[in-house]
Amino acid sequence: MKYNFRTDLKYVDINGHKLHIFRAGDGRKPKLVFMSGSGTAAPMYVFKILYEKLIGDFRIIVIEKFGYGYSDLYEGSCKIDDVIAYQRKALESAGEKPPYVLLPHSMSGLEAIRWKQLYPEDVAAIIGLDMATPITYMEWSDSEIKKRIGLMKKFQKLNRLGLLFWYPLSRRGLDKNECRELKLLKKRNLMNDCYINEARAVQANAKVTASSEMPRCPMLMFVSDGKQVSANWRENERKYAAGVGAETVFLDCGHYIHYFESERISTKIREFISKKELFKDT
Repeated sequence: MKYNFRTDLKYVDINGHKLHIFRAGDGRKPKLVFMSGSGTAAPMYVFKILYEKLIGDFRIIVIEKFGYGYSDLYEGSCKIDDVIAYQRKALESAGEKPPYVLLPHSMSGLEAIRWKQLYPEDVAAIIGLDMATPITYMEWSDSEIKKRIGLMKKFQKLNRLGLLFWYPLSRRGLDKNECRELKLLKKRNLMNDCYINEARAVQANAKVTASSEMPRCPMLMFVSDGKQVSANWRENERKYAAGVGAETVFLDCGHYIHYFESERISTKIREFISKKELFKDT
């Protein structure tokens, strides 16, 4: 099916496939790199309510991995080191040089942690937006993984039949045209095979991340009420934060915390980066 998406998008080429990176703000300012959680159909729009409050002080970058947003539905390797490698290559191709502050949501917390482990000079800090940690995924049983993948496949089938029109999508902070784009991206992307392949790889990726040294960099972790994720979510976040010396902010809201607490989060991000003097020379 052909989708008539907006035409002002900029892509980078990764091994013959198009990958979209949203960029806005002054390129000379500190770079905030937003990384989406599993199954986020349109990261560029989902994060907007938060990054629009930060754009005056920072360079905003949203990576849309393959299968996400406007990027190609390309089923490449889901091994965590390979996923990080192509994201680094994409940023380099776009002229966005490190250091970065990584802002992972949900599952991409693993990627942010691993990025710091593999390329420590790239990452000035990690600010988790209800980010996942290896602890949670390593608690899952094989039956839990199979159950979740089975549910994703059911939703995929319903979406292809056009029966997921009821599926909730937040329009917070979006204008009419952006809402239209969001709906199109939902139709194209929701529960695609890239997401399912990621789910199959998540436990192995968590083990790889857990087997290496914990990241040593300034970390701030915003944590949801845990009700929309998994058992022991808050406790696991607390344990991981204690292990890496991260500052934590516990919020009484759902998993997409930027939908509910964008004002508070943006204010705290500014304070944290300023306090840690991460970019004294910029």
